[in-house]
Amino acid sequence: MAQEGSSRIIEEGRNCWRIVKAHRVAFLVDAANYFAVLADALLRAERQVLIIGWDIDSRIELIRGDSSGEYPARLGEFLKALVSRTPHLHVYMLGWDFAFVYAFEREFFPIYNLDWAHRRLHFQFDGTHPIGASHHQKIVVIDDKIAFSGGIDLANRRWDTPRHATTDPLRTDAGGKAYAPTHDIQIAVDGPAAEALGDLARERWRRATCRRLRKRFEGVVDAWPESVKPDLENADVAIARTEPAYKRYPEVREVERLYLDSIAAAKRFIYIENQYFTSSIIGKALLDRLKEEDGPEVVMVVPERSAGWLSESTMDVCRTRLLKKLRAGDIHHRLRVYVPVVPGLGEDFVEVHDKLCIVDDALVRIGSANLCDRSMGIDTECDLAVEAREDGHIKKVIAGFRNRLLGQHLGVPEEMVSRTFESEGSLIKTIEKLQGNERTLVPLEREAPKWLDKIMPGSSLIDPERPIKADRLVQILLPKEDLKKSYINFLGIFLIILLVVALAGMWRWTALGEWFSMQNILHEANQLKGNALMPIFVYLFYLIGGLTFFPVMVMILATALFFEPLRGFFYSLTGCLLSASFSYFLGRTMGRNIVRRLSGASVNKLSERLGKNGLTALLALRIVPIAPFTAVNIVAGASHIRFGSYLLTTFLGLFPGIFAITILGHGLETLIHDPSPGGFAFLGGWAVLTIIIFVGMRKWLSKYSNGADKNRSDGKPKHGS
Repeated sequence: MAQEGSSRIIEEGRNCWRIVKAHRVAFLVDAANYFAVLADALLRAERQVLIIGWDIDSRIELIRGDSSGEYPARLGEFLKALVSRTPHLHVYMLGWDFAFVYAFEREFFPIYNLDWAHRRLHFQFDGTHPIGASHHQKIVVIDDKIAFSGGIDLANRRWDTPRHATTDPLRTDAGGKAYAPTHDIQIAVDGPAAEALGDLARERWRRATCRRLRKRFEGVVDAWPESVKPDLENADVAIARTEPAYKRYPEVREVERLYLDSIAAAKRFIYIENQYFTSSIIGKALLDRLKEEDGPEVVMVVPERSAGWLSESTMDVCRTRLLKKLRAGDIHHRLRVYVPVVPGLGEDFVEVHDKLCIVDDALVRIGSANLCDRSMGIDTECDLAVEAREDGHIKKVIAGFRNRLLGQHLGVPEEMVSRTFESEGSLIKTIEKLQGNERTLVPLEREAPKWLDKIMPGSSLIDPERPIKADRLVQILLPKEDLKKSYINFLGIFLIILLVVALAGMWRWTALGEWFSMQNILHEANQLKGNALMPIFVYLFYLIGGLTFFPVMVMILATALFFEPLRGFFYSLTGCLLSASFSYFLGRTMGRNIVRRLSGASVNKLSERLGKNGLTALLALRIVPIAPFTAVNIVAGASHIRFGSYLLTTFLGLFPGIFAITILGHGLETLIHDPSPGGFAFLGGWAVLTIIIFVGMRKWLSKYSNGADKNRSDGKPKHGS
């Protein structure tokens, strides 16, 4: 229930690290605004720039739509030019030493572009965290005079304007490809608040590199850009962190505590914008308030679905489960969950990526923490909050900021939102009255597929609250026989890594990637069909495809289209087994320790499931493609599963899928050359039958796996990563 007799939520030492003064505060909505302001502020840097990020990509364009400037548009070139023209300036960049599953979404070799480009550019990967965790803070500090924090990384696919136009020629990624609209928020502060964030960033650098950075902020230049009008002046800013317990560093859960205290203190409404909503801890706190007769309204703005197959297959399942609980407990009908839409979206969606919470217009917080349990206790996070307390001006500014955001989402002026809220006295009624424009907020109706909900484990595995304990981790990753081995074949590992790097380089910088397109493969394969060396070409196709993580289903379909069914089936099955065997021995040679270091949370969880469920887990992973084919093979090899059992299980798991795809491929090829009603009927019927069999096997595997887990369970909740 709401706290009585107290107008204060923020308390230093309880739910925040420090409360510090900011001479100026500005709310920067969307990355187009943030990147432009950041570029302007960077030009004022004199001594030290600190950049902390989940991802840092030198290829992104800070400056878009203006080619008249003297500085390059791309981040890496911009920073190089900046330090070249500023004699005493050093730029320190600390990026998360990311899990392998993100490798193909990120810059290929950031150290070359950011660290080797200039002697006063310093780039470092930071892996100082428990296995399965990540560094998720997004902070930039310039000479301790101005600092930025929030949800926006200096990364690919972040830039957008508040218009969120369906098509925007400036909204392209580092490769020049257009992407869907994305909504995000960053906060700018100066004065002691900026200095405090500088202290936080330097401590992160010290932990990652074992080297201390000196404060280098003496100077006379005002780093605050003249183009930015502050939203607040002389305001107290609270800094809340999440830090997992690691080595000698204690656990910090200020982000979680501030959320719980804010929810408990709310009287009229809680307004949330967030990329995820899966936290069981926050969900329970909201549910308790929704059950109260006079509790607050809870309004959320979230993306229709998560971006990327991994998040969509995991976090969306957890969100669906949690929202069902909240809706069931919302007996007073005070919960609304909305999705922003803009005209002409089609199958795309607006990716809500910000992490914002406003309570009663008395408190606003902007940060990096998602509403998921890992942001409460596993990942490093940093949120900034401003509380009005008894200051009517600050409360008015927070209300204006909320009105601005709702006006943007609803496609109406900020003033209209303000008038409607004053007359209705309810956030929900305000939104419902202003809905209906082409750009608007609509209720979230999408749920994760039921079959996916059934096969996915509980949130304690997908979204754990705390890191896995070291003794448990050793049992999973390092069996007793592994502990006896004190050496590794360094030459073999070096040659393997060299081969993979060479292939990746050829894929990226030569014509190999272009040649390996489906169109060229079809053309070349038809030329080679009658060649006596054709089997060698096919098996090289599967080997190279496996090493470059090319989708195995695409390779099977391509094979089915080139050859008659029997021959295509044989080539596909033997090619997959050959590729699986090669990557299995790759993982076995590297060993668990190296695979663990090169990957992260998802691969470690995969290793655990393979170790626990053996044949069933491998069958499930072959039939249900929730992890890349090559990743499963490498982890299986690193986990020292017996090769004979592994190969037999791979054969059994791939056989039905290859058979179905081969028939589909043959039917498609026939239909292309000779379209007929019978051909369409056969292809459609076979596709439906394949889906039915596929779903049936999923259900059987789910029941078998659940039964096996139940038999093994000791009744205690298990946390993994």
